Amino acid sequence: MVDDPGLRRLALRTLLAAFPGTTAPDWAGDLLADGLAGHTLFGGNITGPEQVAKLTGQLRSVRPDTLIAIDEEGGDVTRLGHRTGSPYPGNAALGAAGDPDLTRRVYAAIAADLAATGVNLNLAPTVDVNTESTNPVIGTRAFGAGPALVARHTAAAVRGLQSRGVAACAKHFPGHGATVKDSHLELPTVDASLDVLRTRDLPPFAAAVEAGVRAVMTAHIRVPSLTGTGPATFSRAALTGLLRDELGFQGAIITDALEMRGATAFASGIPQATVAGGIPLAAVAALSAGADLLCIGAAVDLPLVEAIAAEIALATTDGRLSVHRLEEAATRNAALAAWATPTTESAASSASHRPDLALGMSAARRGMTVEGVVGRLRDPLVMRLVAGWSIAAGKVPWGLGPHLATAEEIEVVADETSAPELAAHAGERPIVLVGRRIHNSPAARKLIEDLATTRPVGVVEMGWPSSWRPAAAEAFIVTHGASLASGRAAAEALNLTTHETQPTKP
Repeated sequence: MVDDPGLRRLALRTLLAAFPGTTAPDWAGDLLADGLAGHTLFGGNITGPEQVAKLTGQLRSVRPDTLIAIDEEGGDVTRLGHRTGSPYPGNAALGAAGDPDLTRRVYAAIAADLAATGVNLNLAPTVDVNTESTNPVIGTRAFGAGPALVARHTAAAVRGLQSRGVAACAKHFPGHGATVKDSHLELPTVDASLDVLRTRDLPPFAAAVEAGVRAVMTAHIRVPSLTGTGPATFSRAALTGLLRDELGFQGAIITDALEMRGATAFASGIPQATVAGGIPLAAVAALSAGADLLCIGAAVDLPLVEAIAAEIALATTDGRLSVHRLEEAATRNAALAAWATPTTESAASSASHRPDLALGMSAARRGMTVEGVVGRLRDPLVMRLVAGWSIAAGKVPWGLGPHLATAEEIEVVADETSAPELAAHAGERPIVLVGRRIHNSPAARKLIEDLATTRPVGVVEMGWPSSWRPAAAEAFIVTHGASLASGRAAAEALNLTTHETQPTKP
């Protein structure tokens, strides 16, 4: 252990911590006073906009240039709307709408919501090219499966966010779209050549850099041709060689959460990894590779932050990390914070600000496709097919339920029920089945196909779409995401909504 207050303070300037609860504990503020770069807010920190504004004001009263970060992507990943769903559709719907100016306006609205609550760093947009249809962690978080389309919408999203003074962070470099594993749970491998990366995965990051993005987030993925045996987060070739030198990015490089298994599983294999699954060692490895701002994750307490800072300080004395590299990272983070420090006017706007629900609904409608006809689906039984959830999104409500005027909605586990049972419950009613990635479940596909032989059936797909269509279905709706706005748009298309024209305010 190195007892050097100056090194400790320098190390803290590279860390994004977090804390439990809707008010900040004393230690969270004390760390800010000692130099901590900032905190990330998660769903458990949030009950509503006014509460968030009060919380960020509490943090910023300690130090005005505090970075307060959040994952507010719209669509399936929302923190401000984690109790209801996002009032804005996500990237897949915006990509399907095909209008970069609409993307810019939606992201400007998200930024306005964040600025009104005092958040100044959005860990968005996701700019991965979702070339793997079974990708378990990206999917509808991506604008699409083509690099040119994703690049266009990436630039628009970055400009929209930053037009309201909220720093954007393009993620997950060098591209998480071709993975079949979730880096929250393990270290995925993308077996692609550098030429493939340059043509398939990197164009959106180049577009983000060209648009002036203030931050880029690393991916805990292994690309053997680039990163060798470890993740990109720990790869100097990826962060310094490719992102800095080749793409010319000069802003802050932020790590994905170091608590994720994609990082700690590798770091834990390093000798003497003993604290918190290797997070302190992961922090040193990421800084050494060229990262500037280390996102620790959600499960953070004071002893963990101190252990990380102590390991970073120690690394500057034993040859693993130079003081110059640490100072460089701290300087970049300070520049990011200076750019994103809220003005007095923006801080005062929280009481009167409201999300742009009309814009969100317009975007959701434009990002939705309706095949077939809905005329025979009046007064249906709505069945929401139980689907898994990703750690990135959390357990955010989804489906048509909040928008139904009179229709009954039930929850169904596809492989625990049968078509005759459900048909008996429906009686003479038509059936609408709502799910996410329905095509991935043989039981769900069979259930829908069997029901469609007995009565009018409609399907609402709210996940990453596929070419599968049940032959006898009356209508097939693809929302390209499961946001509150997309659920409302689907219910409208089926004539199932209340008379309100906008979704319930989150």
